[in-house]
Amino acid sequence: MRNKPEFWDRVASVYDVFVNVINAKTHKTLQAHIRQLFTSADIVLECACGTGMLTEIVAPECQQLIATDFSKNMLRKAEIKCKNHGNICFMFADILNLDFEDNAFDKVLAANVIHLLDEPLKALRELVRVCRSGGKIIIPTYLSKQSSKRENVFAKIVGNLGAGFKQNFSFTSYQQFFIDTGYPDALHIRIEGFIPCSIAVIQKKS
Repeated sequence: MRNKPEFWDRVASVYDVFVNVINAKTHKTLQAHIRQLFTSADIVLECACGTGMLTEIVAPECQQLIATDFSKNMLRKAEIKCKNHGNICFMFADILNLDFEDNAFDKVLAANVIHLLDEPLKALRELVRVCRSGGKIIIPTYLSKQSSKRENVFAKIVGNLGAGFKQNFSFTSYQQFFIDTGYPDALHIRIEGFIPCSIAVIQKKS
């Protein structure tokens, strides 16, 4: 059951407590950074949109947004939250097997999901594949604070429920992940909070 759609379907109704209360500081700063990375001409794909925390931020900044998740209940929550934005299409999709053509999007966003995957490299390859040459792939993910007993207890509880970290990235090891996968020029932005995160931004070359 770990990191399966059924788990996320179950927690969709309460997930915004984590977004807006438990880890609010991290998410507010994340939203501010993400908003600046899009332009009004962008055609955007968002993977693992969850309940729409970033969907509602990106939609006003771009031309068109396809927001996807592999949890139908998460998608329903996101659609309700973003009902006032007419430029969003919500779709069921698996980040590891995206049913989109190569070079289809100006920007590709996948937030707070890479650390949950057994195959993060496979996901990265899919994100890069569907992004056009010259476009950007934007991948925030949560970091593991090894020195924080409070955060480690929370992560253990979440893991026991079914959503454990498969990749325990630190800020440095997340940078190294992109170096090792052929993206040494990726931009990295660290965001502090109860559970911190790092935004990685890749510009796809020709």
